[in-house]
Amino acid sequence: MNETTQEPYQVHQELRPRGLDGISAEQISQHWTLYEGYVKNVNALAQKTAALAAKGDFGPEFAELKRRFGFEYNGMTLHERYFELLRAGQPALHEGSELMKQLKKSFGGFENWKKEFTGIAKMRGVGWAILYCDPHRRLLSNHWITLHHDGHPAGCAPILVLDVWEHAYMVDWGASGRPDYIDAYFKNLDWARAERNLQEALRGVLVG
Repeated sequence: MNETTQEPYQVHQELRPRGLDGISAEQISQHWTLYEGYVKNVNALAQKTAALAAKGDFGPEFAELKRRFGFEYNGMTLHERYFELLRAGQPALHEGSELMKQLKKSFGGFENWKKEFTGIAKMRGVGWAILYCDPHRRLLSNHWITLHHDGHPAGCAPILVLDVWEHAYMVDWGASGRPDYIDAYFKNLDWARAERNLQEALRGVLVG
């Protein structure tokens, strides 16, 4: 959806995780409220920038709102990618899946990939650990993203998204509980959804 359209962005209730192992309902509830805030802010900024553009006013107010839109929009989208991957009782990644094949190609194997991805997720600081696919080179790579709108590899699609801002785990695990939270993330990871993300990326389709 283009930010100049009048139809508001929606909170995708179907993405809300339930019954997770090691991530409580209260933790999800507080995190979900944060996501709802991003959706609200995206709608507000979209309306304000559209109104200014309609008047031909592209001055300082428009510029600053437009810059802020990138932060809020990516905050909304990354949370949707994160929540869609959390489902209780998921099986392990299938050995014959395309994602497994691509992890072997790009990292030499699943365990090599997971070790690097986990290491990135445990780095000091707040941000995101994201597995990206470059569909043109058909390669996967792990990235650390601090600010939502800064540092994403151009032309790549997110396959796995892990929020490691403290708000994602403080309720359950406290300030020093990130390693336990990361373990819980993998216990609830919907590998079938990750596989679909990869297939869509390789077909040149935007993940959605």
